[in-house]
Amino acid sequence: MGTGHWIRRMGATGPGDVRLVCFPHAGGAVTSFAGLARALAPDIEVLGVQYPGRQDRHREQPVEEIGRMAEAVGEELGALLPDGRPCAFLGHSMGALVAFEAAQSLRGARSSKDLTHLFASGRAAPSAGPRPGDLLSRDDELLTELHRLGGVGEEILNDPEMISMIMPVVRADYRALASYRMTPGASLDCPVTVLTGEADPIVSPREAARWEELTSAGSRLHVFPGGHFYLQDQVPRVAAVVREALLAR
Repeated sequence: MGTGHWIRRMGATGPGDVRLVCFPHAGGAVTSFAGLARALAPDIEVLGVQYPGRQDRHREQPVEEIGRMAEAVGEELGALLPDGRPCAFLGHSMGALVAFEAAQSLRGARSSKDLTHLFASGRAAPSAGPRPGDLLSRDDELLTELHRLGGVGEEILNDPEMISMIMPVVRADYRALASYRMTPGASLDCPVTVLTGEADPIVSPREAARWEELTSAGSRLHVFPGGHFYLQDQVPRVAAVVREALLAR
């Protein structure tokens, strides 16, 4: 059930005392967080950000700028946050950048205290700029990269119809990644928890740890078994980290 155009309430969750807004990876959709939403229910209400061009928004044109995505999410969240419940963000891969920029949008338009925590998963700090894989543009290169990261299986690579469905979104998301540059001086005043897979080929734990430079409220790093999509196999452990950070008051 949706709460707005960009925000989707994950069906498995209860009202919760705390709200967690989840931002998917490039090419991803809100369903990538379904397992985490179930694991966090009913104490934490999970909302997913549905980017244009996928699932129930498949008829819409994908957005090719991370800043524009973040601005749209920030505007919609503005109507949700005044109920007084704490709100945290969790972004995976590209979603970590969108979440960071959405936090900047909130900070500029409202009180920065609206955001109580940021979980940055599978991505180096925004200050690092684009990684080499972000600059790929040919369809064959993008599919090879997604397969290498574990985001596209053999069954999709061998299905021309599926490829034609996913490629407009993938192209747009990678254009957004290639053009993204963090605004100089952008920062957070909430704690940051950094999550990464020990065998992630695009970000090392050392690179992930540099998120600590972007917050005045401290950060913690958690390294899990697995690669870029470690979350698929580590839902209980990730849920435990999120619970500890958001509910241990």
